[in-house]
Amino acid sequence: MNFALGYKPGQLGESSTMDNLEKQLICPICLEMFTKPVVILPCQHNLCRKCANDVFQAANPLWQSRGSKSMSTGGRFRCPSCRHEAVLDRHGVYGLQRNLLVENIIDIYKQEESSRPLNPTKVEQQQLMCEEHDEEKINIYCLSCETPTCSMCKVFGQHKDCEVAPLQNVYKRQKTELSDGIAILVAGNDRIQALLSQMEETCRSIQENGRRQKQSLCDKFDGLYAILEERKKELVGMISRQQDDKLDYIRSLMRRHGDYLEGAVKLVETAIQSMEEPQMAVFLQSIKDIFKQISTTAKVSSMECPEPGYESMAHFVINTENVADMLKTIDFNTIRASGFQEKDGEDGYDLGEDLASLATGDVDYGRY
Repeated sequence: MNFALGYKPGQLGESSTMDNLEKQLICPICLEMFTKPVVILPCQHNLCRKCANDVFQAANPLWQSRGSKSMSTGGRFRCPSCRHEAVLDRHGVYGLQRNLLVENIIDIYKQEESSRPLNPTKVEQQQLMCEEHDEEKINIYCLSCETPTCSMCKVFGQHKDCEVAPLQNVYKRQKTELSDGIAILVAGNDRIQALLSQMEETCRSIQENGRRQKQSLCDKFDGLYAILEERKKELVGMISRQQDDKLDYIRSLMRRHGDYLEGAVKLVETAIQSMEEPQMAVFLQSIKDIFKQISTTAKVSSMECPEPGYESMAHFVINTENVADMLKTIDFNTIRASGFQEKDGEDGYDLGEDLASLATGDVDYGRY
């Protein structure tokens, strides 16, 4: 390093009031004092109109300039100081309000600076000195080594074979390039912010669409549950009705057979009592009616009885394996189950038809 990065003794004093004021009048884009006209953003920060227009044009490359005959639709960009988004109308930056107060302060500041006597100490504080050559100021820039240096280093020092340029020219050029780079970065940040906002909106849409589809799916399955529950009640009712019919029939037979048995038992008791009658004439007189009753009872002894297997309820058994397989393969848009095809041809299968047949009672027990 061939120059001192520090200041000479006496250079680090407190900033004056005018120095502090000057810092408040620096544009955050070009890093120079505001130039007329100064525009005030909605967030109350200030920019040179040229700098604001450069940032706006970088953030809105399709925006038509003020001189264009086509109607512009406005645009937006973010304040480089606070990142607040400024939405502009079709006039663009030229529609922003001028900050006349800041412009007047700049005029007063420049007048004050021009009327102040030259302060050698301040000029000396702003000038870096070369470390290798005493009392030599850093006034040129080595383009080959990309470092500031002094004239003596170019003539006699390590930079005598290098290409150099005036320090002020390189300073202005690189400051302009830095300002352009800042504008590009600001525009890029705006595009990224817009992309992030778009992605956030996409996330909200995904969540809402997923919630809506889940609700729709649950409603459809609830409908299937209701169909199955209703059909179950109907089939259980069919079994219960036939069960009651068979029980009523068997119980009526039991009552008839019970009545017959009771009469037969009484007839046996009467016949036994007649056997004990010692008088032959009385015996013969009473036995005539007993024989008639025995003959009548014997004729009805072969009473009606249930057929073999009457108690069976096996014909109410259904096979739900096929329906279970179909339910397991329910999918979105189409049903892909082994042994079943989509309902596009004659052999197509539709789960809705089977469930509808269950609901309406058109059940083929042989099929199941």
